[in-house]
Amino acid sequence: MSVNKILLILLLGLTVSLSAIALDVGDQAPGFTLEATDGNTYTLEQFRNKQAIVIAWYPQAFTSGCTIECKSLAQNGHLLKELDVTYFMASVDPLATNKEFAAENEADFPLLSDPSKEVAKAYEVLAFYGVPKRHTIYIGKNGKILYIDRDIQAATSAEDMAARLKALGIPARQAS
Repeated sequence: MSVNKILLILLLGLTVSLSAIALDVGDQAPGFTLEATDGNTYTLEQFRNKQAIVIAWYPQAFTSGCTIECKSLAQNGHLLKELDVTYFMASVDPLATNKEFAAENEADFPLLSDPSKEVAKAYEVLAFYGVPKRHTIYIGKNGKILYIDRDIQAATSAEDMAARLKALGIPARQAS
């Protein structure tokens, strides 16, 4: 067998083994504890059996696509607030940077900071160049992954999230 064939077989084996361990729909979402721009620290556990959550990972504050996505969520967040869900944007930017970014874009929802990059790695969104890919993770009340959106349209992010949540059966928020 040639060296090229051996390398191809090894590469295919590695690809299959990596895809077998990839985070997927139905898997338990990795736990997290992250500081947010609203002054709170959020954990996955605090939502268990209470509410679905959405984490919209974004590459970097103050970049074009991320600004467009943040503005979509800020301007059309009412679509999400009608549903029984808590939603976040998340990046590996420092908290101070995310606070400035949230203020500049009038974000009325929390942005999570993961400067250690540990949570981004656990959610398999960290790109090889050190920033998260623009992926949105939908997590059910039971803490399991409901959907992973890898094809985000920044300008319609809020509308797309609301439509996906409804398609996933997330109910309307009950008046309190």
